[in-house]
Amino acid sequence: MTTETPLLAVKDLEVGYGAIQALRGISLEVRQGEIVTLIGANGAGKTTTLRAISGMLRPRSGQVSYDGRSVIGVRPHLMVGRRLIHVPEGRGIFLNLTVEENLRLGAYTRTDDYTDDLNRVYELFPRVKERLKQTAGTMSGGEQQMLAIGRALLARPRLLLLDEPSLGLAPKIVQTIFSVIREINQSGTTILLIEQNARMALQSAHRAYVLEAGKIIMDGDARELVASDEVRKAYLGAH
Repeated sequence: MTTETPLLAVKDLEVGYGAIQALRGISLEVRQGEIVTLIGANGAGKTTTLRAISGMLRPRSGQVSYDGRSVIGVRPHLMVGRRLIHVPEGRGIFLNLTVEENLRLGAYTRTDDYTDDLNRVYELFPRVKERLKQTAGTMSGGEQQMLAIGRALLARPRLLLLDEPSLGLAPKIVQTIFSVIREINQSGTTILLIEQNARMALQSAHRAYVLEAGKIIMDGDARELVASDEVRKAYLGAH
């Protein structure tokens, strides 16, 4: 599962919004074939981290290397061409377009036949296939999340960034989404996951980082962090 050179390497990353320092020199890595999760409270800097990795934010300092090359300053649409795909918090689908139109936008950089990938999305998310002609804005929150992930898969991600995929969803739908996330990973896609449901994230991930006030305060094997008293008290509701 591992390689000598990480697929993604973040080193001493600092990001700010005006006078606010959002990330304070964080470092992390994601190796080929892993699910790595980043957990922390609201405002810890999780979403900022993903936005800096995918080129949506320009860091003040530090390095982001993807597939052995620096991607600092690379525009987000070019990152898509390099198969680093970001599913943002809030899903980012086009509500006024049909489900089918949203899916096809996921393949806009491709010049090959993507029928097999489209059929794979339908296998993972049967509800998406059932609603192809439906306007995306009329779907439930869970269905919209399925569409957002399905659209991302049509770009053939080598590294998939997922920001809060379970946000606002019913527990049964959350189980479905995480089952698919694990299946996507087992099919060869590397995943960096941000998730408010820390228990679900740690149960699904290989490794994890804990982010607090813009700093990494803990990292390690996900199963070991689940057993950590500090993590359990802070994020898993244990007393």
